[in-house]
Amino acid sequence: MKSNFRVMTGMMTGVALSCFVSSMAYAADPKPATAITTAANKAVFDQLPFDNMDDFEDAARGFIAPLPDNGIIKDANGKTVWDLSEYQFAKDKPAPDSVNPSLWRQLQLMLQGGLFEVTPQIYQVRSADLTGITFIEGDTGVTIVDPMISAETAKAALDLYREHRGNKPVVGVIYTHSHVDHFGGVRGIVDEADVKSGKVHIVAPEGFVEEAVSENVFAGNAMSRRATYMYGNLLAKGPQGGLGTGLGLGTSTGEVTLIEPTDIIMKTGQTLELDGLTYQFLMAPGSEAPAEMHFYIKELKALCTAENATHTLHNLYTLRGAKVRNARAWSGYLQQTLEIWGGQAEVLFAPHHWPVWGKEDITERLKKQRDIMKYLNDQTLRLANMGYNMEEAAEMIKIPDELATYWAARGYYGSVKHDIKAVWNFYLGYFDGNPSRLDALPPADAGPKFVEYMGGADAVIEKAKVDFDAGNYRWVAQVLDKVVMAEPDNQEAKDLLANALEQMGYQAESGPWRNFYLSGAKELRNGIVEAAAPNTASPDVIKSMPLTMFLDFLAVHVNGDRAAGKKIFMNFTLTDTKEAYGVALENGVLNYYSSTFDRSDVSLSVARDDFNAVMLGQATLKDQVDAGTAKLEGNAAKFDEFRSTLDTFEFWWPIVTPKEAM
Repeated sequence: MKSNFRVMTGMMTGVALSCFVSSMAYAADPKPATAITTAANKAVFDQLPFDNMDDFEDAARGFIAPLPDNGIIKDANGKTVWDLSEYQFAKDKPAPDSVNPSLWRQLQLMLQGGLFEVTPQIYQVRSADLTGITFIEGDTGVTIVDPMISAETAKAALDLYREHRGNKPVVGVIYTHSHVDHFGGVRGIVDEADVKSGKVHIVAPEGFVEEAVSENVFAGNAMSRRATYMYGNLLAKGPQGGLGTGLGLGTSTGEVTLIEPTDIIMKTGQTLELDGLTYQFLMAPGSEAPAEMHFYIKELKALCTAENATHTLHNLYTLRGAKVRNARAWSGYLQQTLEIWGGQAEVLFAPHHWPVWGKEDITERLKKQRDIMKYLNDQTLRLANMGYNMEEAAEMIKIPDELATYWAARGYYGSVKHDIKAVWNFYLGYFDGNPSRLDALPPADAGPKFVEYMGGADAVIEKAKVDFDAGNYRWVAQVLDKVVMAEPDNQEAKDLLANALEQMGYQAESGPWRNFYLSGAKELRNGIVEAAAPNTASPDVIKSMPLTMFLDFLAVHVNGDRAAGKKIFMNFTLTDTKEAYGVALENGVLNYYSSTFDRSDVSLSVARDDFNAVMLGQATLKDQVDAGTAKLEGNAAKFDEFRSTLDTFEFWWPIVTPKEAM
């Protein structure tokens, strides 16, 4: 029963709730940059204003103290959960041939971790996690903005702040949006008892809890596996490996926590007085996160735009997989921000990267971040309405120089190409209108036919070698993918495909693109290497998950073929919260009703905390029944029959080779 019922929890992950797999250096066979890659990367120096050092001055401005212990943060058991020292190979060194120099520059800008003064009363600790953490001093204490991923890194940041600013009590926490790197460390900085007593206010946008728990629940296993590629979790750090994500250096691996908000921001224009300061809010749902908000501190003339105007072109679609974001709305929120506070703000800070100071520079930042999102939106729709398809639009759209040479609009985390495809999908979906592509064969079926038509694997590989030598890496990857799908044991094809992906990674300006290419190359060469994957379905997340959301997630595990023809009616009752639902399996689908059935096949009664223990895998339902903490009435065989329809989700499924058919 244990394995089958634990599947009900699944893996609630993603960088909304991401699978933060520890970085590990496995056996690998990286190749050097080819002459073509070296030339391509050197050409970048002529395309961008590398002599402009303003960002380096801003990134160092207000520096007070470095992170202690060389930036190594450990948990209570002595396990390292964050290690800034892993990235010091890039410090004060020119870009190597195996790295796009623009991405190398971004890495160097994020290397200096520690405590910084943004302005009097506002301080940040940066490069102690994927996210920075902000401390805002009020009349009696400090309000903390976005407490990072892990309790351990958040606590280390608070300790560093207090070492230099005094032992000020935490009186408030602000979650700017619903991704885990902006709330996961909260228990490292506040005690929930102080929240419940009213000593600490926790402020968040409307929909925060639902989105924080749900964004990656339903497709969490797939997202988490892809996240191991996106964040470079399996890559050794170095010039031929991982360089971070462009948005931050990496993801900490400590304890993910959550304390629910006490104050919900519902509308633009809403204000909140907190510790002697006036916070004014602007709602930005559907931008970088489903629940997100900007805020302005009137007395400090300080503006925070959450993750909507950082030092990178952001994602309109995250490569780990998530709902596509609304570029038009994102641009509109930045326009609203300009209209409301553009002439007032004297400092712009965010939970990633370094601040911007001065009204003119802030206005420029907001305008250009606004305009690149609107440009991608409008130009994609222009080409779509002219009859071009998604792939064509991604190749055709060129960013104007005034945006393309602006460092904060470069594609370190998002990229122009995949953001264009995101806009296309937002409006038009996956189909481009060509009926030949409406019902194409899946890769594992199409691969053998392509290879047969092209004269066999050996012929394809020989031709691909010529194209590799010519630097046609995109084509080599595209065509050898067919061979690998046809012959997954053809190591020569996998090695050549890996070589092509590696060179594409070396040339990539986007951190996630580099990580995907290099992770794929690694898997092709060495196979799938399983690593420890901490369970981010933590007690706090489980506790915050409504039973209805859990039942929806449970329905995702129902195998429609095995469920076909079955009719099973169950009652689920939480004895302490007095929640009760009728749950029905019929027509191959699991549905729930807001009231229990008068006649059910089986009924389960259990307290929410005991139910949480089952959901967390700390106990089985059988344990609970045997201990008397859960009560199962009716035909127990019907419950077993229901359980037999549930699939388990394999985590380490293949990405670059075919998955065996079920």
